[in-house]
Amino acid sequence: MFNRDRLADVFKTLVRIDSVSKKEGAISRALQEIFESLGGEVHDDGAGPKVEGDTGNLIARFKGSGADAVPLLLNAHMDTVQPGEGVNVLFSDGTFTSDGSTILGADDKSALAVIIEAIRTLQENGLPYGPLEIVVTICEEVGLLGAKNLDYSMIKARYGYSLDSTDTEGIVTRAPAANHIEFKVHGRDAHAGASPEKGINAIHLASGAISETRLGRIDEETTANIGIFEGGKATNIVPSLVTVAGEVRSHSIEKLEEETQKIIQGFERQVSKYKDAFPSDDGLPRLEVEVRQDFAILKIPDDHPVVALAKEAASGLGRKMEIKISGGGSDSNIFFGHGIVTGILGTGMKDMHTVRESVRLDDMVKAVELLIEIIQLHAKKGSQD
Repeated sequence: MFNRDRLADVFKTLVRIDSVSKKEGAISRALQEIFESLGGEVHDDGAGPKVEGDTGNLIARFKGSGADAVPLLLNAHMDTVQPGEGVNVLFSDGTFTSDGSTILGADDKSALAVIIEAIRTLQENGLPYGPLEIVVTICEEVGLLGAKNLDYSMIKARYGYSLDSTDTEGIVTRAPAANHIEFKVHGRDAHAGASPEKGINAIHLASGAISETRLGRIDEETTANIGIFEGGKATNIVPSLVTVAGEVRSHSIEKLEEETQKIIQGFERQVSKYKDAFPSDDGLPRLEVEVRQDFAILKIPDDHPVVALAKEAASGLGRKMEIKISGGGSDSNIFFGHGIVTGILGTGMKDMHTVRESVRLDDMVKAVELLIEIIQLHAKKGSQD
């Protein structure tokens, strides 16, 4: 029913277009041209300057074939991680890879190719489909910045799907919320050889706090990590400032806040203990703490229409559709926080964010078949609350 070779060609074309985060202008223009050629009404939402990028999020609206249904959102992101420039795509034994010097870009250009081929197939075969809102975000890979800065006044859909996972027979319905935590530990500089007793070693203080912090998997719902540690100027200077950054993720908001506070309290204890042992007139050592939410929780009920629709579509194709839980955040987390229930479907991409990244054409075909079935079922069922 659809054109397998065309799907492959579109994917190869897209991955050859450089589009690392904040430099997605070229692929945005290419996508706009494709969507407009298919009759879409395409808009740039103007988010580019907000993220210091060269283009905004792309929103393409398709009226559909007259089916009386509410809009269905389809989402993918157009940016890639580094090394993602000058991709040389190879195809062997049914699998796409890069030449090993860059990532492939299947994350998330396999999704873009799947969405484009699904729309073309629907149109060419006169198949029923309702209104579609294609939301292609920028800067997903650097903190979901596109979704965070999306102009939501332009979005009418209240539910849909993000194609940004691996499993073509699974739908991710739960993903954790995450807090970003940043500490600045202020000590006092001094000559490390001539007068070390006059200094307060900020690295030592921060290291003491970290050594008492529980990291890694806390329980089945919660993880914690310290990922950045920066400080010091020279080996002969007692360091006066250290910056430490980390995160806590959890599927439980209560546990998220509890673990966040435990880490903060560990740093506070180290500073307080030093002050008690070595009182000073200058208020040192001193601690600054910043906590911000990286993304909200994604928690879609098992009986939500988004889940039911995907399961029914898979069943119609003789496949299974398992409910999945993810440990990572995506655009879907941000959409969910704005009242847009967005399940996450897979395209078959593997080893993302590495030079070993790959995707099988057969898996992309499965993703197209599933998406077409979902869109048709959505049109048949008509308007839903």
